[in-house]
Amino acid sequence: MTHIPTEEEIGLRLDAFVAGREELTRSAIQKLIEKGNVRVNDLPSKKSYRIEASDVIEIELPEPEEISVTAEDIALDIVYEDSDLIVVNKPKGMVVHPAPGNYSGTLVNALMFHCKDSLSGINGEIRPGIVHRIDKDTSGLLVIAKNDAAHNSLAYQIKEHSCERTYEAIVVGNIKEDEGTVDAPIARHPTDRKKMAIVAGGRSARTHWQVINRYEGYTHLRLRLETGRTHQIRVHMASIGHPVFCDGVYGGLHTKTEILNASKINGQCLHARTLGFAHPKSGERMVFESELPEYFSALLGKLILK
Repeated sequence: MTHIPTEEEIGLRLDAFVAGREELTRSAIQKLIEKGNVRVNDLPSKKSYRIEASDVIEIELPEPEEISVTAEDIALDIVYEDSDLIVVNKPKGMVVHPAPGNYSGTLVNALMFHCKDSLSGINGEIRPGIVHRIDKDTSGLLVIAKNDAAHNSLAYQIKEHSCERTYEAIVVGNIKEDEGTVDAPIARHPTDRKKMAIVAGGRSARTHWQVINRYEGYTHLRLRLETGRTHQIRVHMASIGHPVFCDGVYGGLHTKTEILNASKINGQCLHARTLGFAHPKSGERMVFESELPEYFSALLGKLILK
């Protein structure tokens, strides 16, 4: 893929530039540059090269290495299913698709057992049928495509922002405004490769939020995604000083010890509540809603309304 540097990216090292454009680990970026897969003005370059305004950077990503994924008999909370798609309510703690360190027990392992061969093949063996994802410790609704036509339709709706995705979260601190929007680009963190961050030149990202209730030290929010970047809600809310409660990666653990201990929540308090889209075959508008899970409701019950 060809990239033209923005004004903010001029002067960046080549490896930092690639980090801002691709969601890759530091070692993966280094290997790409060493193998000549990153070219500046059609020539291989060193990772320490400083980007200039006139540069044209080409990044060639190798084909992902496929692994063998095994079907596993894991119970699924199925909200809706037909011959084209399946909507599931993912529990907190379940990984969506296999990755290093998580090759079993994932949603994909469960889907392969339930759907047999009826999953789209667009994302390959590792992610069959997966149109969009939510984090391991985020609970809630996902739609999975059973064939390539359904996959293409759903992916297009997400790209064009016609797919409705609404979340609920408890964030740390009290937000004064009743609603607002965070509009800030997201890319891989320049120094911590396990995190995402707001980075100039990153991919555009917009999150709309609205206050549901205010509590002493916390705010219950409804959030609507206009885009769907990795960790988007978590990064955006942390950027305005209100990280998602219990999010140890983005600062959500800075809170009252007694509430944290009483909640017994592993990972961020974030739930994919509503999912809406046009059915890929009939065009009928479909909207699904997932009740707040027990961990979320239990925490709300421990908080004190303002």
